[in-house]
Amino acid sequence: MKDNVQESKENKETIEKGDENKKVEVEEEVNSNIEATQEELLTSNKEVADEEDKEAMALLLEKKEEEAKDYYNRLQRLQADFMNYKKRAEKEKSDIYLYANEKIAVDLLNIIDNLERAVSSADENQKDTSLFKGIELVIKQMKETLKKHGIEEIEALNRPFDMNLHHAVAQEESEAEADTVVEVFQKGYIINNRVLRPAMVKVAK
Repeated sequence: MKDNVQESKENKETIEKGDENKKVEVEEEVNSNIEATQEELLTSNKEVADEEDKEAMALLLEKKEEEAKDYYNRLQRLQADFMNYKKRAEKEKSDIYLYANEKIAVDLLNIIDNLERAVSSADENQKDTSLFKGIELVIKQMKETLKKHGIEEIEALNRPFDMNLHHAVAQEESEAEADTVVEVFQKGYIINNRVLRPAMVKVAK
């Protein structure tokens, strides 16, 4: 009888020990599943976060590229504006040297006009005098001096009328071809290929 009780007790302990082992195995399996699920969630979240980061970085890169293009275009426009300004400044500086004598030249032309009128109004007896020849020499010297500074007379008489060079103040019937200059009232001049004073003329109809 005692042996049966002992055996029954041992069987109970064995069963309890087996249950305990099974319980531990179940707990280990549950814990393992929980850890696997947590790891899977972390991996999934990381992948989502990485994807969001990639999209955010792509958008940021696109924005920076647009800004870089805008800055580059602005720089190109600024360089072009500066080059245009530099060219204008150089031209203005060159024009100052070319046309610095313009005002004084106009005043001298008025003096030449008066001297030429005096010469043209002289009679035949006066043309042999030293005074007459002296005035002619002064006119010649003044024109040569003006020519050295780029100021030259505009050819007008018997030339086709050119509105850029001539200023028509009268017309008349003439045997000359129409729109031909038949008389010059006041000589015109150019300074370095720019009209300083147009020739005042009469044109054939």
